[in-house]
Amino acid sequence: MHIAIAGNIGSGKTTLTNRLAQHYGWVPQFETVEQNPYLEDYYHDMKRWSFALEVFFLKQRFRDMLQIARTQQTVIQDRSIYEGVYVFAANNFDMGNMSERDFETYMQLFQAMVAVMKWPELMIYLRASVPHLVSNIQKRGREYEQTIPLDYLTKLNQRYEDFIFNKYKGDVLVVDVDDIDFKNTPEHFQQITDKIDARLYGLFSNDSFLK
Repeated sequence: MHIAIAGNIGSGKTTLTNRLAQHYGWVPQFETVEQNPYLEDYYHDMKRWSFALEVFFLKQRFRDMLQIARTQQTVIQDRSIYEGVYVFAANNFDMGNMSERDFETYMQLFQAMVAVMKWPELMIYLRASVPHLVSNIQKRGREYEQTIPLDYLTKLNQRYEDFIFNKYKGDVLVVDVDDIDFKNTPEHFQQITDKIDARLYGLFSNDSFLK
């Protein structure tokens, strides 16, 4: 089984991935962010490096999808290939960071990959406001993230909403994370796992910040 965690930069994907993996005994699959050789250059010059950055991520995420498809264990993935395409790459194109020629090539590559992929059994979308994202980004202190423009995070949030509610065809669980602390508050984490149990195993749950 394949579970994916979706959400903007700083929304808590990695934290929730780790907690759910420990809780259920699932295998965590993390995206290769800091191993991307283009990332630091990208944040200093998005127009110059966006195509190389996105192609690298696409290659890595497709490799991860193939690996997940081969395993017999349940895998929980920190960010899927779909949001990499429909959120981040599409946002770079809209912002003028990728040319139409480069974006068309990128999308043709993705469409070739889609033929051998299937939707995750469940995608958990961590919905967060920009102030919440900024607070988390500052707390974790990654130097290359400290210069991310607020406009960039805002556009990503808009893209996430369009992706989750208009483009994604699989099953989605929406978690509004602004007013909860699933890392340090056991009750909040349990409410999330109750909802996951309801979606995956048919167990009853009803919580206000979960949709």
